[in-house]
Amino acid sequence: MTQLEAGDRAPDFSLPAGGPEPISLHALRGSKIVLYFYPKDDTDACSAEAIAFNGLRPEFAQAGAQIIGISPDSLASHAKFKRKRGLDLALASDEDRGVLEAYGVWKERSMYGRKFMGVERTTMLIDAQGAIARIWRKVRVRGHAEEVLAAARAL
Repeated sequence: MTQLEAGDRAPDFSLPAGGPEPISLHALRGSKIVLYFYPKDDTDACSAEAIAFNGLRPEFAQAGAQIIGISPDSLASHAKFKRKRGLDLALASDEDRGVLEAYGVWKERSMYGRKFMGVERTTMLIDAQGAIARIWRKVRVRGHAEEVLAAARAL
């Protein structure tokens, strides 16, 4: 699998996100999109990241950008996570990992010497024409949402 780079066309997708219609990239064409890929609902770093993006939603909207979180968790898990953390942003479920693989974020990881497959925390900023404008890989959560917002404003 080739790794996506800035300038590449973002792979289209359609994923359930708990609403009446699935979220699809082509339906959002014309808007800037922040896609943030995260490993697991309601873990410390994933919660901090979601809370940071959620808190900046009005600023992202002013910049013309929509935020979508994607993980392999189920819709039920997303709903529980959103209720518990007071989140009001789109969380899409990719249980079969097809989108995670298409975006190159489903990777071998290592924790405490144990290797496993999982999501590498990654954010992609997609321009209004559907091209990847910027990629942040192996994201460190602190200050990340603010950095992505600055990039969205500049795009």
